[in-house]
Amino acid sequence: MTDHLIENRRFWDAYAPEWVERGEAAWLAETPYWGIWATPESQLQLIPERLVGRSVVELGCGTGYVSRWFEQRGAQVTGVDLSNQQLVTAKGFARRFESEITFILGNAEATALPKHCADIVVSEYGAAIWCDPYQWIPEAARLLVPGGRLIFLGHSPWAMVCTDDEGDAVSNAMRRSYFDLHRMDWTRAPIDPGGIEFNLPLSKWFTLFRAQGFRVDDYQEIQAPAVRSPDRFSTSWEWARSYPSEQVFKLTKV
Repeated sequence: MTDHLIENRRFWDAYAPEWVERGEAAWLAETPYWGIWATPESQLQLIPERLVGRSVVELGCGTGYVSRWFEQRGAQVTGVDLSNQQLVTAKGFARRFESEITFILGNAEATALPKHCADIVVSEYGAAIWCDPYQWIPEAARLLVPGGRLIFLGHSPWAMVCTDDEGDAVSNAMRRSYFDLHRMDWTRAPIDPGGIEFNLPLSKWFTLFRAQGFRVDDYQEIQAPAVRSPDRFSTSWEWARSYPSEQVFKLTKV
């Protein structure tokens, strides 16, 4: 495995206990919600209403709640994650809630799943920020049937440009080059150290999608809710009311 995969496995195996409570709340939720601001599914509409007979793969499934939301609408779901400890949590929830999700310990950049095995590939953070897009986007394309959909949510490049190398709070200052965005190494950051993330300028995302045979159906930039909220993961509510802290892509493999 490459260095970022080794580091991110180490990071998430250690960090997994802190996500049990959040994961449980999401498994228990009556309606899905997304990202750091808990944006409701009714606003983003990421999950098709009827998924009976459809196959879904979640790349970087963590505690498995996104996989659960797709399963509840009738899909057969496989969740892939690099962290064994995250999957221990996910499998525990699956037993508790009598879920039939298949959880696989594996690398979302190169899964062992067969070609054309999925009608939908989804990632909420997970592969969307912790894997190299030049590796995991081609893998998603390989997994999808023609006409299949790729749906993913993660940090906006705006937020990454406005975060410095120390991992401090997102600010109004431009702290790194937008055009050079790709790999962000937080392993030596004095604030919340650990993990290696990825993002791209929008133009490079679109170029990558075209190269892998994807059509962009929708692109959404998420604004923090109108009701004041506590800061989330070094992002202040005030900042995220004025600038997009998260983004959503909805794609079709043509």
